[in-house]
Amino acid sequence: MPSQIRLYYELNRLHKFPAGIILVFWPCAWALTMAAYRTSQPPAEFLRYLVVYAFSGTLVHSAACVLNDICDRDLDRRERTMNRPLACGAISLRGAIICLLVEVTICIAVLGATGSLFTFLIGFLGIFPLHGLYPLMKRVTFWPQAWLGLAMNWGFIVVWIHHVKEDTYTIPAIFFLGTVCWTIVYDTIYGCQDRVDDVKAGVKSTSLLFGNYVRPILTIFATAFLVAMTCAGYLNHQKRGYYTITVGGTALHLAWQLVTLKENEPADCWRKFQSNGTLGFIAFIGMAVDYVDVVL
Repeated sequence: MPSQIRLYYELNRLHKFPAGIILVFWPCAWALTMAAYRTSQPPAEFLRYLVVYAFSGTLVHSAACVLNDICDRDLDRRERTMNRPLACGAISLRGAIICLLVEVTICIAVLGATGSLFTFLIGFLGIFPLHGLYPLMKRVTFWPQAWLGLAMNWGFIVVWIHHVKEDTYTIPAIFFLGTVCWTIVYDTIYGCQDRVDDVKAGVKSTSLLFGNYVRPILTIFATAFLVAMTCAGYLNHQKRGYYTITVGGTALHLAWQLVTLKENEPADCWRKFQSNGTLGFIAFIGMAVDYVDVVL
């Protein structure tokens, strides 16, 4: 891979695929599968949309990473992030801004292709203010992870609204709030890698706010996620696959994460953060089992 292309590949965090990207994709896949179960969506159409959301999730995450690096280029000149292309000067600020504008333009075009003004407007909220303002949150609040939860999981709302035409907003609202709690769990764990550097830089995070109580507080948020998942499933009339695999499997995975978490060991924090991609797959499988049971 040519060196300049490689630098932009890293700027977009594609070299760490699927970490990060997969956490944008799973809420979209969950919403699609629950909506498909509810509406008996044809399998071919379901698979086509799954591919579209995989592409869209990658694009949104890449654009968010570029924006974050533009805003944090000075903060990133610390040990763990000092080799990021923009922070080390390998890519110019102008080049990063052009990359961001191209990606945002494509995101807007994809939203426009939905053919629904309402879906477009709801989706645009995910671009701005949710993703657009996230880089500023660590400067003004100890809860940037909560704002990130809104941004990372907004796709659940957009996908549900696009596929379920009836006024069933309670289900996506409950599940969405649960996913925000999930993001607080995994991003607080992720942030534990940077606690020393964050104190020096004067930025805020739940990783710092929770201090020595990271594990018990995250247990509360993990439980809230499971409760929301259960309630949304009940309202959507989900079946055995959902409760045994989606809810049960997610509960076991979260328990493993929190029981074995070593919040003062960066390598373990990174492994636990990455493992949430597996959690998303477990939750998806249970939903898919119910969907297949309906359409076959």
